[in-house]
Amino acid sequence: MINFKYVRWRNFLSTGNNFTEIQLDRNSTTLIIGENGAGKSTILDALCFGLFGKPFRNINKPQLLNSVNASNCLVEVEFKVGGKDVKVIRGIKPNVFEIYINGKMYNQDANSRDYQKYLEQQILKLNYRSFTQVVILGSSTFVPFMQLKARHRREVVEEILDIQIFSLMNMILKQKLKTIEADHRELEYKESLTSEKLTLKKRYIQDIQDNRRKLIEEKTVLISGNEEEIFKKKRKIVDLQDDIEGMHEKISNATKVVEQFDKLNDLNSQLKTKHRSHKRLMKFFEENEDCPTCQQHIDEDYKDTMISKESKKYEKLTVGIKELADKLEATKVKINIINEVNKNIQSNNVEIAKENSSIGELEKFNVTLDTEIKQLQDGHVDKKDHEEVVSLQEEFDTVSKEKNKLREEKVYSDAVRTMLTDQGIKTKIIKQYLPIMNKLINTYLTSMEFYVNFTLDENFDETIKSRYRDDFTYASFSEGEKMRIDLALLFTWRAVAKMKNSANTNLLILDEIFDSSLDGTGTDEFLKILNTLSDENIFVISHKQDALADKFRSTIRFEKVKNFSHIVE
Repeated sequence: MINFKYVRWRNFLSTGNNFTEIQLDRNSTTLIIGENGAGKSTILDALCFGLFGKPFRNINKPQLLNSVNASNCLVEVEFKVGGKDVKVIRGIKPNVFEIYINGKMYNQDANSRDYQKYLEQQILKLNYRSFTQVVILGSSTFVPFMQLKARHRREVVEEILDIQIFSLMNMILKQKLKTIEADHRELEYKESLTSEKLTLKKRYIQDIQDNRRKLIEEKTVLISGNEEEIFKKKRKIVDLQDDIEGMHEKISNATKVVEQFDKLNDLNSQLKTKHRSHKRLMKFFEENEDCPTCQQHIDEDYKDTMISKESKKYEKLTVGIKELADKLEATKVKINIINEVNKNIQSNNVEIAKENSSIGELEKFNVTLDTEIKQLQDGHVDKKDHEEVVSLQEEFDTVSKEKNKLREEKVYSDAVRTMLTDQGIKTKIIKQYLPIMNKLINTYLTSMEFYVNFTLDENFDETIKSRYRDDFTYASFSEGEKMRIDLALLFTWRAVAKMKNSANTNLLILDEIFDSSLDGTGTDEFLKILNTLSDENIFVISHKQDALADKFRSTIRFEKVKNFSHIVE
């Protein structure tokens, strides 16, 4: 059994730098109250974050950090399990994840994922999904059992019945089967390869004399074909080189063209400068009657003469600039042609490199073939060949025995895995407990004055019948009726967990279940059920202070002052 003792947090959500601490095993029933946003539900997020690294509500991890202090977020959860005192510490900025067992920190050499797996599988023996089905019932982001996917429903029940070991065994066996199959495929390949080598060696020894000439002919044909291919490639290279030479001739004046272009550009700049200068002089004489410098009157005849003179120069330069622009454009075309030719030259060089590389490979291959031909011409069957046949035969026999052994092991493992599947041992165990589960569910439903016959099958699909309706589903009910079913399932899982001592815990937290979904009758009947759970520590979060305060042994009030949540003593 897991006996939760404390949960404390600071700089978590709306909580400031001082620790908020709640003792979890002090009273059998505790009512948590406060205004909206006061921080009542923070206990749910703190517990889930401390134990599983993620909050109960749909909140991103960075948002858990108090936005005012923005550092030193820390959550501590203390509990006792299996005679061991355990403390889990988890924080943000800096990131902290520590597990203490009887005051000693557990080895942190493993990565955080393995560390979390150890906490869930070896200490808690609960994962997040099972925890939120057995310990917490919320009204916000909580997904009731009946709304879980079929496989997730099964996972919850398997953990409660403590039969997840079969799933673990199945997973281990699955990995083992993968290894066996991989080894078997490898041995099959090795066997096939050895058999092929053996056959080839025997055939070589048996037919070496008959095949020698044929092999020599074949290799000679290959050499001839390769030499022909080499000749074609060398011819292609010559053609490519000729093309390159021709292209070089086309662009032999490339340097001159570029120099000409640069000169034309310089000349263009000079002409444009003079052009602008003459235009300014024309404008000056056109717009001024007196000299702005000496303040003397400018003679009209002189003005006309100067305007005429500058105008002729201006027009002449305009014509020159246009002609120069045409020459520049023509030079640009030549440069573009040169660039395109250079690109083609580069492409030809790449192709030549490829062909040379291919020729090298073919020549290397011909050398190998020549060597092989010489060996065939000079070769004979010697003692080493016969010894190799014996060695290959022994290797083949050994590999065959190993392969047959693995085949037998695979048949056995397949049979065991069939037993470990969802339809095997686990289903038989689940079927044994289903009558108890269904009886408990209906007992709790009746206690809450909800008179239906609720039945789960081995796939955890529901069948619901009543005197008024033949068949209907969970989705058919109102929110209040759904809440009664959710509560009945919650209490059932806790009762079964206590029987199995698997997911058994002293803690039960109910978040705002009285506030919307349960009517007055439902609330009264539910409180009666709570009062029967004398050996558990139950926390109820609610807005209904007036209606519920006198029905609980203790009350915790949360308030928010200056944007920080704290407990009012």
